Amino acid sequence: MDRELNENQPAKPRKKRLIVLIVVAALVVLAVAAYFIARTVAHSFIQSEISTRSDWEIDTGDVADREAAQQVTVYTDPVEATIEITQIVPDEYEDEGFTYYDEEVQDRLASTLLGLTQEGNYTMGSPLAILNPFGTGSNGLYLYFGTSNPTQVQYTVSVEDDAIPDYTAWANNAGEDGYSRVQEFLLIGLVPGMENTVTLTAYNRQGQETQSATFTIDMPEATSGYDVTLETVDGDSTQALSNGLYYAMGIGGQYGYTFFYDNDGVMRYEMVLEGYHSDRFLWDEDGSLITCVGSTKVARLNRFGQVTQVFDLGQYELHHDINWGPEGTILALATDLEGETVEDQVLQIDLESGQVTHIVDFTQVFQSYFDITRPVQATDPFGLWSEGEWDWLHLNSLQYDESDNSIIVSSRETSTIIKCALGEEPSIVWMAGNPDFWQGTDFAQYSLEAQGDFNYQYGQHDVELMPAQEVEALGFEAAGEGQLYLRVYDNNYYAMSSRDDFQVEVPEEVGTANMEDGVNSHVYYYLVDEAADTFTLVDSFDVPYSSLVSNAKWMGDTYVVNNGVHQCYEEYDQQGSLIRQYKYTCTANGYRVMKDSFEGFWFLPQ
Repeated sequence: MDRELNENQPAKPRKKRLIVLIVVAALVVLAVAAYFIARTVAHSFIQSEISTRSDWEIDTGDVADREAAQQVTVYTDPVEATIEITQIVPDEYEDEGFTYYDEEVQDRLASTLLGLTQEGNYTMGSPLAILNPFGTGSNGLYLYFGTSNPTQVQYTVSVEDDAIPDYTAWANNAGEDGYSRVQEFLLIGLVPGMENTVTLTAYNRQGQETQSATFTIDMPEATSGYDVTLETVDGDSTQALSNGLYYAMGIGGQYGYTFFYDNDGVMRYEMVLEGYHSDRFLWDEDGSLITCVGSTKVARLNRFGQVTQVFDLGQYELHHDINWGPEGTILALATDLEGETVEDQVLQIDLESGQVTHIVDFTQVFQSYFDITRPVQATDPFGLWSEGEWDWLHLNSLQYDESDNSIIVSSRETSTIIKCALGEEPSIVWMAGNPDFWQGTDFAQYSLEAQGDFNYQYGQHDVELMPAQEVEALGFEAAGEGQLYLRVYDNNYYAMSSRDDFQVEVPEEVGTANMEDGVNSHVYYYLVDEAADTFTLVDSFDVPYSSLVSNAKWMGDTYVVNNGVHQCYEEYDQQGSLIRQYKYTCTANGYRVMKDSFEGFWFLPQ
């Protein structure tokens, strides 16, 4: 019996080892499965950012009793209202490949709208009212009517919700000094998903009220389904918020839209794009708006939301930024879809001819450095999002310096601000950041020397040339010959995913994880002295930590700052004290939030 027991004793340890191996194997399988699931989700998220809208989701009213023309159908009563609401829709809007961002489609809509303005004697009490006339703004209402004398029109939008204050604006009728007998404007401010009461009031040149009218309109839900109101938190600053609308671009999970919120966090306009996100708004001299409307398209829009010009980038895909370039042009950061790398090209678009020219290939500018980089691997910090992509520089903002025909770009991957001279052979002028990134390369000589004791920026976004007015407003000494000021959103996040056996030692205050407690991002103000080859941190203020994306915009007396990963934006006074914070929800992060008065576009200058 004892011999039998001894012979059977090893069976239990073997069984335990087998169980352990099974558990370990199961955990490995689960870990691998979890990674591939996460990778699939991340890939789907990235693809959604660059995808093209396939469904324009138009709920039409009743077909109007009028002769069809221009392959555009006129509908009436698409929503309930106390005035007649009209809708004009291209006949092919349900066809595969249809887009509103097509000049021919827009011309047909404009011709139809013009015809409608000539069909009746419209008054303030009975205006021509067209909902979303050009398909680019779901809750924009075009109004057209006459007044007996030259007037300005103020309107107020109210809803029966105590949490949503009234919204008042002066409509831009494009009249001389804002006075006209013809009132034609896009009414901005209708709250999606609610019954809105609109009061129109006309004033003459003496400031006297001459007439008024009121109507109600039941607005449909936002096309995107996104939040109509945002949670707000007031800060300690007593500075007044700047006038205007915040516009949120690239909200994760809501690509293909730009959302406009008032100072109370209420959505007042939902811009509908072909896809992608706006990146930046550029205002031309004629008052038109130029912005990104798809991953390979830039467009010009007028104050009614009509697309008047489309620039197709062909084999190039937009990423991160557009900005003004040499006279009559804009510049764009791009990826060559026929190339092997990403986010390292610069295009120039001629606004008159529409010609797109490739002007900088940074793989050539940094050729010897590029040769020591490699595509992102699964185990890299950005492996989940970018595995297999050769994202060796990752440019994320763009400024043109007309003083010497150069550009200033921000490289997230190298945590470096780069000035590059344009021309037949673009070349590096200087680089600002931690010089350790470039030590031992052919480009170490271009690193500016840091003056003073401060932490370098890491993973920065949105590097902006500061105008002289901003420098003066902050009390900084005016820039001298060969000097310039830069405003930088310092994400304060270090990660590198493009070089083997290379890491930079960073201070403990610098974040190294996507989400991290006890770490701040910053708004930095740099003074660059090109003659002395130095840069200095003149001032800064802390903002919530955002490892990726984000931006800071000067508003004259205040700053609007978006912290994309933290999913909030704020307005600060010039000392960096919080006035108000707005919290939003999204997948992963929100790219940029800026603000504008929109005076001269939608509204009259005040």
